Amino acid sequence: MREILILGRGGQGAQTAGNQLARAYFDEGQYVQTFATYGGARRGTPVASSIRVDDQPVRLRCDIEYASAMLCFDDTLLEESFLRRANEKTLIVVNSTRSREAFSGLGDYRIYPVNGKDIARNNDMGKVVNSALLGAFVATLDKPDIETMCEVIEETAPAKKEQNVAACREAYLHIRNSI
Repeated sequence: MREILILGRGGQGAQTAGNQLARAYFDEGQYVQTFATYGGARRGTPVASSIRVDDQPVRLRCDIEYASAMLCFDDTLLEESFLRRANEKTLIVVNSTRSREAFSGLGDYRIYPVNGKDIARNNDMGKVVNSALLGAFVATLDKPDIETMCEVIEETAPAKKEQNVAACREAYLHIRNSI
């Protein structure tokens, strides 16, 4: 079973990204469980989306203790309370302008930074980074396929569908070329 955590701040699109990622796994025939936690239920407070994915029905009904993969929408949230749920095998994609080496002081984690803000701007998305971050995240995972992820984004994006898909693909290629 793969256990995934997505951490962001209210209003950044982390919940939407979690729902889209869960849908992509489901569309590929996987069993999916998804749930969210909210901080103070206002913009800017930490929010988390949790996803479990497996080839068989997911019956576990508790918080994720150790994640297989994490997506962090804001590098200021990449701190001990979040990393406590990771280990040396956990894949971590973080929205940041910092280099991979800049995160070496956090420990022996597999961290992949991606500048989601620049990718979003390059694709006329303004500050909306969730499609770019999903593309980067999918690049580090073996599933779902980038084509499935792009189809889900195109179907569910409320606006700028082509730009969302382009941002997803650009971030995917950025990470694939750096691995």
